[in-house]
Amino acid sequence: MIVTIIGTGLIGGSLAITLREKGVAEKIIGVDQQEEHLQKAKALNIIDEGMPLNDALQCSDLVILAIPVDAVLQVLPTLMDKVRPNQVIMDVGSTKEKILQLVAGHPNRGRFVAAHPMAGTEYSGPDAAIRNLFTHKTMVLCDVKNSDEDALEMVEDMVDKLQMRTVYMNGQEHDLHTAYVSHISHITSFALALTVLKKEKESGRIFELASGGFESTVRLAKSSPDMWVPIFKHNRGNVLDVLDEHIHQLQQMKSLLENEDYDAFYKLIQKSNKIRKILK
Repeated sequence: MIVTIIGTGLIGGSLAITLREKGVAEKIIGVDQQEEHLQKAKALNIIDEGMPLNDALQCSDLVILAIPVDAVLQVLPTLMDKVRPNQVIMDVGSTKEKILQLVAGHPNRGRFVAAHPMAGTEYSGPDAAIRNLFTHKTMVLCDVKNSDEDALEMVEDMVDKLQMRTVYMNGQEHDLHTAYVSHISHITSFALALTVLKKEKESGRIFELASGGFESTVRLAKSSPDMWVPIFKHNRGNVLDVLDEHIHQLQQMKSLLENEDYDAFYKLIQKSNKIRKILK
């Protein structure tokens, strides 16, 4: 199978590495607006060659969009117009509802499979691509009833070979749940980084005390704004909803500290510990 990956960064590059290792792809073509990314991806043996999008589409069995959501919304209509009956187009974007609305009713809708691998790191670019990024992680497939059976089977087989767990949702469900388990984590990390950077100006020795707890909490603040601003933009409603609840919880903790109600604070932390039953 010949696979074209549009976007040769962390997700696209890591997919390319694993698809080659698992024998899914006999040839991997890279498409990227940044020529230096293509050159780096080829030098790292992530892709076999780089091509313009139209040329790559002509010779590919599977086309994977591994670019920010804004870019997916720009590129996908052209791909849907040109896709052949034996080809499959798949995206791996972090929001789904607007992408699915875009392709709804298109005569070639069946050749498209909407997917989101729940995996990643805080780094970006071809250098960030790693082996086994997806092993034992979850792949969400959305609105699969609207994909052709053979297209869905191709993607499901690929997911199995990636050793991922498959979850099926509609686009609305996906965007709601990812707001709670992924998007709020990032926006909180960005805010914490800004808080500490502000205080660091006032007291330049803060980072001398930074250790594992701080590093793990603020790690996501290293993530690229090129990726995350479009996510917040296209999942704005759900992110605002979860952000309101998060701010409410912070205000509650602040109030308890102001009132020196440490018994209530103890019970609140104790209640939060129930997350252990979910995350083991």
